[in-house]
Amino acid sequence: MSVEDVLFGRAGLAGVQWLLDSSVQRRVLRNQIQAMLSPQARVGRCLLRRARFRPGRKLKGFYDALIQSNRGETYCTRPIAVTWASDAGADRRLEAGVIDMQAEARRRNVATPFRELSADVPQWVMRVMVWPLDPAFGQLVRWSSWEHVDAMLRAVYRAPAADQVPHGESAVSPIRYRPGRRHVLRYGRADAERVGPVFAKLYPGEDGANIYHRATRIGEWLSRHGIGVNAVRPLAYVPEDGVVLYQGLSGMALSEYLQSPNGNMAAYLERAGAALSALHDIPPEIAEPLQIHDFAAEVSQVARASAHIRVLLPSSGQAIDEILSRALELHQRLPAEASALTHGDFKSEHVWVTLEGLTLIDFDSCCLADPALDIGKFLAHLRLWHTVHNQPGLEAAQESFLAGYASTRRERWAAARLYEAIELVKITARRVQLFDPEWATYTERLIRRVQGMLNDLDLATKRQAYRPEKPGPNGHAALSQPCGKGASH
Repeated sequence: MSVEDVLFGRAGLAGVQWLLDSSVQRRVLRNQIQAMLSPQARVGRCLLRRARFRPGRKLKGFYDALIQSNRGETYCTRPIAVTWASDAGADRRLEAGVIDMQAEARRRNVATPFRELSADVPQWVMRVMVWPLDPAFGQLVRWSSWEHVDAMLRAVYRAPAADQVPHGESAVSPIRYRPGRRHVLRYGRADAERVGPVFAKLYPGEDGANIYHRATRIGEWLSRHGIGVNAVRPLAYVPEDGVVLYQGLSGMALSEYLQSPNGNMAAYLERAGAALSALHDIPPEIAEPLQIHDFAAEVSQVARASAHIRVLLPSSGQAIDEILSRALELHQRLPAEASALTHGDFKSEHVWVTLEGLTLIDFDSCCLADPALDIGKFLAHLRLWHTVHNQPGLEAAQESFLAGYASTRRERWAAARLYEAIELVKITARRVQLFDPEWATYTERLIRRVQGMLNDLDLATKRQAYRPEKPGPNGHAALSQPCGKGASH
């Protein structure tokens, strides 16, 4: 089996999983990482966390490598990004940036115990990159250096006292390392008692400024009108580096509660629905500039996100093509609704339960769109969670959320269920990991679920069945219902 066969899909799912996670490839990766380390350091296990496959172009694997700086010391974790590309020379224009960033990383002492943060393995068409290296984000190295961050935070807090800002040798932690795309860093010791963590999000160009102002204005509006709904507001924006700083929240994300449901779960979900309704009431000009995102644009995103399914699982790929075509047809039957400010990525990870009440986070994807986009996305994430984890209670969970949203517009429920269907395709493509042994099983099951949902929606729109007492033949919600009667399967 060759790397080229894998990248062009000829080796199928087995080939992709072999390249990402076979014993042969793990040995190749560990040997390469070891060669990049100082002589005293040792590499331990490499834990595969995430993968992305773009057929005909590249396969990316994101690993956590356990690194022992010196013999006898405990292991620390270092994020590693590995890319297998059909055009290995495509990013050579960034080579000068790699050299400069590695030199800065050594100077700031953030490379240790690595001697090199980038390496090519030509025989495997493979490039290995180690945090904090990313030529597309030249500021990442200095924002990974505590000396630089300490000075910036003291300026933000306007406080010289050391106990007013996070501190300690382990103060900088990468939360998200995605070279070329995005980075999130955490500042603050895990054992700090008096000082909460601070988070930095790095952006290219003017994106950081737009998001800083958007999040600030949304937070201010909700504090005045949100009836108990809050939004996390940035601490500061550093324009020369495109960095937005946020204070860490107390409490937990709603997704954490989903893992261990308790008696408060229904109330939390209802409050999440009410929070989204409050967000949709915000005048769009508050958050300008915003891009317009219609149903056709969302369908195009779903098609791109699921490209690898067409190659690795052709029957499900064909089903997705049919689903998207039917979805566009169904959408034409629904009354048009005026666009509103939408979150764009509304899911349980972005809703926090805190002592002060429910708090919304992450306004990076805000857009002008049908409010049903946010409703459908949240419903789809609930459905994926209950399906993959074989957890009962989907119907009740969706009912609680929709009851909290409490729209009186019947057509919005119809559009929300349609968005739920296509969003389930998108998050199946993105969240069911390729290296999961059950990837094909989960993917086929979820795509069949979407087909059933569309069957019910199709039948309901043809009959104009806006009657809550008559759910669809497969048990899914009738279009007018704010409470789904869908079976959790």
